[in-house]
Amino acid sequence: MPRRIIFEFITVGNVLKVSAICEDTGTEVSIVGDPRASQKELEMVAARKLRYVMAKKDAEAQQHRRGIDV
Repeated sequence: MPRRIIFEFITVGNVLKVSAICEDTGTEVSIVGDPRASQKELEMVAARKLRYVMAKKDAEAQQHRRGIDV
């Protein structure tokens, strides 16, 4: 799971695009949110999505492993 996350906020028309990037892996996700929402709320949603995507990638990598763990 990401220990340190970089957040980027970009206004696109009437919405706010929030990107969350894991410093360790470079994994990046984006969400689109209401610009009236608090920065903390948007960061929490983006971080939750980042953790979800990273966990899904880890599960897929484990599923495709060959051999036996000893």
